[in-house]
Amino acid sequence: MTHAAVLPGTLWYTRCPVPTATGIAADRGWLTGEFAADGIAVRSLQDAAPDTDRGAHYTHALPGLFREGGNVPALWARSRGERTRLIGLTWIEERQAVLVAPGSGIRGADALRGLRLAVPAHSIDIDFWRAMALRGFEGALASAGLTPHDATLVDVPADGYPEQWAAELAALRRGDVDAVYVKGALAVEAARRAGAEVAVELDELPDRRFRVNNGTPRPITVHQQLLDDHPDLVDRFLAVLLRAADWATGHPGEVARILGAETGAGADGVAGAYRPGTHLTLHPDLSAERLALLAQQESALRAHGFLSEPVDVTTWADPEPLRRAALLTRQVPAPLPSAP
Repeated sequence: MTHAAVLPGTLWYTRCPVPTATGIAADRGWLTGEFAADGIAVRSLQDAAPDTDRGAHYTHALPGLFREGGNVPALWARSRGERTRLIGLTWIEERQAVLVAPGSGIRGADALRGLRLAVPAHSIDIDFWRAMALRGFEGALASAGLTPHDATLVDVPADGYPEQWAAELAALRRGDVDAVYVKGALAVEAARRAGAEVAVELDELPDRRFRVNNGTPRPITVHQQLLDDHPDLVDRFLAVLLRAADWATGHPGEVARILGAETGAGADGVAGAYRPGTHLTLHPDLSAERLALLAQQESALRAHGFLSEPVDVTTWADPEPLRRAALLTRQVPAPLPSAP
C-alpha cells in the first residue's frame, strides 16, 4: 500500500469568526458525517486540545488542514513558502466603516484629508489587524481620489487590550487620533459602546475595489500534500461546503443564528454587520473577477511589507477540486441530514 493510499486519521478545518460555508457545515454536523464511514475524524482547529498547533490557522503548516479565512494570513503563509493551494474564494459583504468621535462632524471619504488615522500595532507574526486598518483607510481615501499621503497614519500599540478594536477606540476617545477603521459584528457593538459615529460606510461604495480587504475576497486553502495524496477527500470536503451554501439560501434565520455563534456577537451586532441577503452569498468560486481582486490585495500587502515574497495568485489557484466538487453535488442531489 502506498503512502498516498493510507487515509489520514484526521482532517482538520479552521475558519475565521465570520460567515463561512465551513462554519455552517460544522454547525450542522455535515463535515463529521461525510467522512465517518471512512474512519476519518473531522476536527476544528479552534476546538482542539491545547497541545495542537493552533498557530496553523495562520501558518497553514498542518498538511491535513482546510482553511476558510482572511486572505492576509493565507497570502502570508504562501509567501513564506508553505505549499498551500487556493481552491475557492468567497465575497461576503461584512460591514467595514471608518469611525470618528461623536460630534466631530466628519462625514465622507474626502473629509479624511489631513486627519490622524489609527493604525494598530500587535506583537504577532502576521499583524492582520494592522493590514486591515491600512487597507480600509486606503480604500476609503481612494474612493475620494486620495492616498494615505493625504492623511497622517498614527501607530496605536494594541497589545494587552481584551477586545477587538479597543486600543483604537480608546485612542479616539483620548483624542490621539481622528478616525478608526473597524469591520464585522463585534465592531458594530464596540462602536455603539464607544458612542463613535460613522464617517464612511465602505459597504456603500459602489466599486468593489475600494472594499478589498482581509475578508473580501476570502480564500479557501488546502495543503498541497493533501491535494496530492488524497484529491478525492479534498473534492468531498468542498462538495459539503457547496451543499451547505445551497442550504443556507433557504434558511436565513438559521444562518443568522449560526453567525451569532461564530462571531460571538448578539443579534444586533450580526444584523448591523451583515446585510439582508448574506445567506445567499456563501458559495465559493475562482472567477476571474475574484482572482483579480485578490491579486490587488496581494500587491498592496507586498507594498506595505507584509509579504516576504510575491504570490502569483493565478498559479496559486487550482480550480479543479471545485469543479469536481460541483460534479459531486449534482451526482448526490439528496439533502444533507439535519444536525442532531
